[in-house]
Amino acid sequence: MKLGTQRSDDRDGRLVVVSHDHSQVADASAVAETLQDALDQWDETAPRLEALYSALNEGRAEGARAFRAEAMAAPLPRAWQWLDGSAFPSHGALMQRAFKMPPIESDLPLMYQGMSHQFLGPREDVPFPTEDDGIDFEGEFGIITDSVPMGISAADAMAHIKLVVQINDWSLRTLAPIEMKTGFGWIQAKPACSVAPVAVAPHALGNAWQEGRVCLPLEVTWNGEAFGRPDGREMAYGFHELIAHAARTRSLAAGTIIGSGTVSNQDHRAAGSTCVAERRGIEMIDHGAPRTGFLSFGDRIRMEARSPEGAPLFGALDQQVVRA
Repeated sequence: MKLGTQRSDDRDGRLVVVSHDHSQVADASAVAETLQDALDQWDETAPRLEALYSALNEGRAEGARAFRAEAMAAPLPRAWQWLDGSAFPSHGALMQRAFKMPPIESDLPLMYQGMSHQFLGPREDVPFPTEDDGIDFEGEFGIITDSVPMGISAADAMAHIKLVVQINDWSLRTLAPIEMKTGFGWIQAKPACSVAPVAVAPHALGNAWQEGRVCLPLEVTWNGEAFGRPDGREMAYGFHELIAHAARTRSLAAGTIIGSGTVSNQDHRAAGSTCVAERRGIEMIDHGAPRTGFLSFGDRIRMEARSPEGAPLFGALDQQVVRA
């Protein structure tokens, strides 16, 4: 099953079912007005959405119309909670080596709570106040949960992963180290994330969904030039383990989004990167100083993960950086 949110006059948009090949959508408001409404009553709405998805793929859905990425919002234009992990150890190890930082001594997953009241859609321009803040992109995978009880085990948490998404976690690198030194976490360095147009049920990923991980390359281009295509299979923690970590002392509301952190592979040079900071780290190790600058106004970033056969899954994020 594939779901999306079409833009409307309402800030939460209108729920649609997306065909398997991303050629058509069908209005799902008879089942639930919004994706949040569907998640709040998932046991009731999911079978009806699956039936509509089957009808759409078989040409039986009334009112089916063409899928247009520019008409889509983020699947959840706003969410109750956005929790971002850092589940790729190769990324952290590279940053620590390049910037001569001590390792973070913890056996627990790394995670912070970020801005959740706004997620940008797949074709929206991305505004920033100044290029001096060190504008960077971060390609990630993520999941959306239903209601998760406090203290859940990782094994039981797997059943609470209802949808999988693809995310660009925009970052401002000049501001991040300043805020990190306060010990209170990020505010200015982490603006709104962008989310690809289609949220995919885990079973629809087939063999690409293994042990709570999206085992697919995430292809990134910067102004049309290939930047990286690391694979999501190298996560140190699966999403079910990230859920259990987040829910140890709190319940999670239906509609909680959890990110994987920057997709990164041990073989950086072969796989490339999904953020500028990682490439700059490699350059510091190789040359003693970074050679790649951060983004400028007018730059365009495109991200997409497809099936092993090349079929669309989440759709593409294709956005331009602009002055606010």
